[in-house]
Amino acid sequence: MIVKMKKYSFIVYYRQYNSFLEKLRETGVLHVIERPEGVAENDALREKMQLAARVKNAIKLLEKHTPEKTVYAQGSGVQSIDTLLKVESVFAEKENLWQKLQHAEKEYESMEVWGEFSHNRLSELKTAGLTVKFFSCNIKRFNPEWEAIYNAFEIDTVGSTVYFITVTNPDTQIDIDADPVKISKNTAPEILKILADIQKKIEEQNALIAQTCVNEYNNLKAFQAGLSENIDMDKVLLSSNSAVENKVMLLEGWCPEESEPALNELLEKENVYFETFIPTEDDKVPVKLKNNKFARLYEMIGELYDMPNYHELDLTPFFAPFYMLFFGLCLGDAGYGLILVLVALLARKKVKEAMRPIMSLLIWLGSSTVILGTVSGTFFGYNLLESKIEWLESFKVIMLDSNQLFYTALIIGVVQIIFGMIIKAVGLVRRFGWAASLSTWGWIVVILGAGGTYALSSFAGLAPEISKWGYIIFGGAGVLLIFLLNNLKRNPLINVGAGLWDTYNMATGLLGDVLSYIRLFALGISGAVMGFVFNDLAIQLSGDIPVISQIVMVLIMLVGHGINIFMSGLSAFVHPMRLTFVEFYKNSGFEGGGKKYKPFSSYKEEESLF
Repeated sequence: MIVKMKKYSFIVYYRQYNSFLEKLRETGVLHVIERPEGVAENDALREKMQLAARVKNAIKLLEKHTPEKTVYAQGSGVQSIDTLLKVESVFAEKENLWQKLQHAEKEYESMEVWGEFSHNRLSELKTAGLTVKFFSCNIKRFNPEWEAIYNAFEIDTVGSTVYFITVTNPDTQIDIDADPVKISKNTAPEILKILADIQKKIEEQNALIAQTCVNEYNNLKAFQAGLSENIDMDKVLLSSNSAVENKVMLLEGWCPEESEPALNELLEKENVYFETFIPTEDDKVPVKLKNNKFARLYEMIGELYDMPNYHELDLTPFFAPFYMLFFGLCLGDAGYGLILVLVALLARKKVKEAMRPIMSLLIWLGSSTVILGTVSGTFFGYNLLESKIEWLESFKVIMLDSNQLFYTALIIGVVQIIFGMIIKAVGLVRRFGWAASLSTWGWIVVILGAGGTYALSSFAGLAPEISKWGYIIFGGAGVLLIFLLNNLKRNPLINVGAGLWDTYNMATGLLGDVLSYIRLFALGISGAVMGFVFNDLAIQLSGDIPVISQIVMVLIMLVGHGINIFMSGLSAFVHPMRLTFVEFYKNSGFEGGGKKYKPFSSYKEEESLF
């Protein structure tokens, strides 16, 4: 759900303003309403933000080059740009050495074919009136006549390329089908010495970097924290307005209703004048989500698309069970789900705190796959429905064949779409009242009423006469709501036109939305087929050699199922997301565009996932 917010407006005497902001930051509950134009136009703030980006990058470099169990020095506590410059310089020097190393390696590669020779001897020959030139060409293009005409000497042949030199008078024009080669000022042995020297310097630089990590990491983290708080304070100051000849400062922000007591206590203690306001439909209110432990795991998936705006419903708890169900159907193999659960359980104890919710999510998704993989009768590509194992016979009652899975996917699609339409109707009632939702309720009545009547007449033996009246009642109610009552403030004729347009969109869109859910069946079947193929391939290619055959079979199955788990898992993650964001969100009336609640508070490090 979305936490309720209150808008606060403050009036503070200018001499008390900075002190008030510091205490407001300590409270850490107010989302300040920023003035984007003020932030964007301030050069000093932009420079600080650029500096913060440099600090963040430097910290990442230190963490990348530091062993996991490194004990960092306590730090001096001095927040200085000198620390940043020191860290940047050691990494810049290493980058410079790496570039020199790569250049020297390429240079050696080009000179190695010429062997060992003296540049001084080449100079002596030039003084004596002989010019040595270096060439390369395809071995098929090399003409032996060049040896007599230009004193060509073959030096080496690498693959299909021949390397050779010519020794001629300076005035001789060499006209041959070959490529001239530019020679380095250093020979191959000399370059090897240069390479060894560079590698030594890189080792020394690595040692210096390791020491810099130990000595300066905490100093740089402290600099980052101070810089971040400084930036936040500047943003707040730039978002403030002055009045009464700059004697008072005005500030606005949003506070969650659950945090109001803490904020009110501060304001009363500081004798700050303030007013509170209930948000209106036109207000751009920040969004803070508050869900149970299960739904909270799926917030990260919803945020991949967009945050809901404050005035609508948070769809996270509504799509979470469906997403878990979709994932299990798409992956569709109980064995794969079991591996997913085991890996997530083991990894959850070792990963960073920020990664643990992801591992918990994988445990839920893996559990869903185990259950639905069992229902579909697939275990590591083995079809349980066709098995002859006696103890499995009692479980086959709950297993579904491919035809049943196909219709199950469509039924799930219909259920989620209707559920989405109900959510849309409830959301409209909540925001604008019953009158705004009548058209949506009309479609719900038509679909549920007509669909329910058809189901009862087809499968429960409902009398034709009763069925006829069912269609008439539900259809008539739907027509009334869709075509006549869709907007009580408009002319009825306009309502009819709007109803016809809505009918067209619904008729064309609803069928496509339902059919989209076939992908749940298709992906599950494709994954099962690939698993079966790898099993069959392993058996056929294993051979008849004792022990070796078993090893080959196991290797093929491990590699094959590993590839299948990765590909099927990726599809099982992406396609349910697509069904959620396109089909479900659309039919739920999702608007999005919300801005995440970020209170003005003391610096808190955001732990990276990796």
